[in-house]
Amino acid sequence: MSAWVLPDHIADVLPSEARHIEELRRELLDTARGYGYELVMPPLLEHLESLLSGTGEALDLQTFKLVDQLSGRTMGLRADTTPQVARIDAHLLNRQGVTRLCYCGPVVHTRPDRPHATREPLQFGAEIYGHAGLEADTEVLLLALDCLRAAGLPPGVIVDMADARIVRSLFAGVMVDAAVIARVHAALAAKDASELRMLTRDFPAASREGLLALVQLYGDASVLDEAATALPDTATVRAALRDLRQLAARLDGAQVSFDLSDLRGYAYYSGMRFGIYVNGAADALVRGGRYDEVGAVFGRNRPAVGFSVDLRELVGVVPTPPLRAAIRAPWSDAAGLRAAIAALRAQGETVVCVLPGHDSEIDEFQCDRELVQSAPGQWNVQAI
Repeated sequence: MSAWVLPDHIADVLPSEARHIEELRRELLDTARGYGYELVMPPLLEHLESLLSGTGEALDLQTFKLVDQLSGRTMGLRADTTPQVARIDAHLLNRQGVTRLCYCGPVVHTRPDRPHATREPLQFGAEIYGHAGLEADTEVLLLALDCLRAAGLPPGVIVDMADARIVRSLFAGVMVDAAVIARVHAALAAKDASELRMLTRDFPAASREGLLALVQLYGDASVLDEAATALPDTATVRAALRDLRQLAARLDGAQVSFDLSDLRGYAYYSGMRFGIYVNGAADALVRGGRYDEVGAVFGRNRPAVGFSVDLRELVGVVPTPPLRAAIRAPWSDAAGLRAAIAALRAQGETVVCVLPGHDSEIDEFQCDRELVQSAPGQWNVQAI
């Protein structure tokens, strides 16, 4: 095999795309900062038991593992950043009130999570710790939508919502092993009513009927009214449906749908969960929700809600920006020219010096001006 062939689902990012990704990274971080989120930079690898603690155990098969040559302990390359941010909130910051944190860095997966996906996403995320009310859920949803607007996505995104409490309540009092529960979750996600009917044949009638009803509970806001009739009338179900209605009403006219059997990330979420869908993306571009138990293993089981998006996927669905405007300058050791170039760069301009014999080899910048000599030692910018 040639030395330059990369592993499957791993790819270099070339100049135009890299520039676009970096511009998106800055836009999203600035948008989060505008909401009061503080940037953190967790390490790419750490001890495996920390990465896979608590809800992070769901990431076990997605995590690359290696042995630390210094300590002999098993380490992992992070497959998701949320467990690390929960650790930072619990131990390094240990604040009593609300903490808003954001991050942007690579994660590594042993397998792509869907066809044609990269195994090295560049994950941007934002999380709130310390507030259990719908205000935090609302802020996270609005921030996610604002991030997509800042990235240049046109209107028309769809926010799809569900609530993990509904399925949890339907399993209350059901005595089955974890393998059966996992198969039920898979049948719900696939909306496989026949499989679900077989798996739940020995469940209590209320749980069985409620789970079977979930398969049909997807669509617009009328789904919540149908759910209120079709699902058991418990305090948990009522609270989940009430919260979904309130959150949908707060989304500034965004198109909202509901899929109450969508369980992707069920091991993570403890309440509201959402995905944001856009034209051109094969799956939800943004995923998030409430995961109050995420910090329990680190000794601080406090409320948490957040979202994440892969910038390498985002760059594929937003408009491609124009080439950056630049100034073309000749190559010379003349003091006046060097001073003029330095002054322009100090003003934030991009000045590309054309090396001798390479006049037409500027690919990544749009040189719409050039630096020309108007008099001995004097250089001025002129339009091309």
